[in-house]
Formats: sequence, C-alpha cells, structure tokens
Amino acid sequence: MVRMKDKTFFDRLKEYKTLLLMLLPATLFFVVFSYIPMLGIGIAFQKYSFSGGILHSPWVGLDNFKFMFMTGDIFNVTKNTLLYNILFIIVNNVLEIVCAIVLAELSGKYFKRITQSMMFLPYFISWVVVGAFMYNVLNYEFGAFNTLLKSLQIESYDFYNKPGIWILIIVVICAWKSFGYGTIIYLSAVMGIDGEMYDAAEIDGANIFQSIRHITVPCLVPTTVILVLLSMGNIFRGDFSMFYQVTGNNPVLYSATDVIDTYVTRSLVTSSEFGMTAAAGLYQSVLCFVIIMVFNTLIKKYNKDYSLF
Repeated sequence: MVRMKDKTFFDRLKEYKTLLLMLLPATLFFVVFSYIPMLGIGIAFQKYSFSGGILHSPWVGLDNFKFMFMTGDIFNVTKNTLLYNILFIIVNNVLEIVCAIVLAELSGKYFKRITQSMMFLPYFISWVVVGAFMYNVLNYEFGAFNTLLKSLQIESYDFYNKPGIWILIIVVICAWKSFGYGTIIYLSAVMGIDGEMYDAAEIDGANIFQSIRHITVPCLVPTTVILVLLSMGNIFRGDFSMFYQVTGNNPVLYSATDVIDTYVTRSLVTSSEFGMTAAAGLYQSVLCFVIIMVFNTLIKKYNKDYSLF
C-alpha cells in the first residue's frame, strides 16, 4: 500500500479527479467574476480615460484617494454603511433564531409548512417591487398611510422629507424581506440537535423554556457565529438595490440613507471619474477584508472550531 506522504501531486490529482471536477465550476466562477476583475484595481491609481484604457492611462498615485477624502462624503457613507449592517446583523439574527425555535416547537405539520413558506416568500420579491410598494404606502399626497391619517383628521406625515425615520424603515424592510431565508438555516440547525438531550431534560423535569435556554440556544451558537462572521465580511457593503430602490435615490435622505455602494454608483453616473469610484471600491474592499480577518482571529482565539479558517 502506498502511503499518503509517498504519493506525488499527480497521484493525488488522479485519485481525487471526481471531487476536483465537481469543484471546477465553482472555481471557474470565482476566477472569472472575482479574481480576473481584480486587475482593474489599478484604475484607482490612474487618471483613467477610454482612449488610454487600463494599460496606457496616466498614473496619479494616491490623488484619487485624496480627492475622495477631501470631499468629506466618504466618512458619512462609511458610517451609514457600518451602522446599518450592524443593525441588520443584530435584528435579523435575533428574529431568525426566535422564529426558528418557534417553528421547531409547533406541532401542526401543515400550519408549520404554510407559515414557513409565507415567511420565505418575501425573499424572492424584487427590491424594485418593494420600492414601488413603499412609495405607494408612504407617499405624502396619495400614499395609503397618509390617506388613512387624513380620514382620521390627522395631519399627513412627509416621510420623504424626514431622513431620520428611514433608519427604522430600512431596518424593518430588510428584516421583513430576508429573515425568512435565515430562519430556514437556523431551523435546519435546530432540527439537527440530538433529540435524546430533550428527552433527558424532560425526564429531569425541565419545561419547554428551560429546554430552549439550556439546550437549543447553546447548540445554535456555532451556526450563529459562522453566519455573523460571514456577514462581517460584507459589513462595509450596502445592498445597492435596497437603498437605491426603497428611498428612490432622494437627495433629501442622503444624510441617513447614503451608503458606499450608492455613493460610488452616483459618483460614476454624475462625474464619470472612474479613478475616484475605483478608489472608493478598493477602500470598501480593504475595510471588509480587515474586519473579517480581525473577527476571525478573535473567534479563533476563543474557539478555533468556530472560525472560518
């Protein structure tokens, strides 16, 4: 028998050829759509022009980054992106865990399936549709909410001129649309818990709430840590479709709803400064990379089994 350490690279390649072929589509996807586009990072350090392209546009060093920080907008959009994602992580994970536990404890099979499907349905709705729905509900003149207020002889509320209220609206809309998907993940983790632990707890006299507290919640910690870590990798990335479609790209709301993704897109459309927008994208990617590395290191020190790598 040939020992593993005696096998050459080509021997291992031949041995695991089936698994490697299964891995090939995913590898090609990331190479084509993630790694090859990284060659465009150089635009962040160039005065890019269509005539010169990436290879022949003049290099300007860090001038694009200087201009980006001198405008002052980047600090506000970075703060908004960070705070929104922190709220999304906290609110969504709490809702998903609670809903998963409730669904797991329900006894009605058909009621559980219907409820699960209804919660999962919003995940498939386009943000364009959600934005149109929100506009028809919150519009000052003919929105459903203000129409109801008028019928009750109450003064209308102009949502699209009140930036502060949109922090709550966006967090609620994001939770409504995405928590059904996360609930499925947590529900799978709950269903994978050994039932003998619940039987032993019941024999010891534990009620349902004690079983959830001492068995279900601790068993969900590894899943929660992994999902939070994955979310941390995108903590400086805003969902462009959500912020752009739900707010209608309203300049009045920029102070509370503008994130890095909408800022970069708007800068590209209005000024065509490819170098500055590339610099903003690189700035965003570096922040995400630093955050995921820091948190993964901290988790590894706490429990290496919970870390991503």
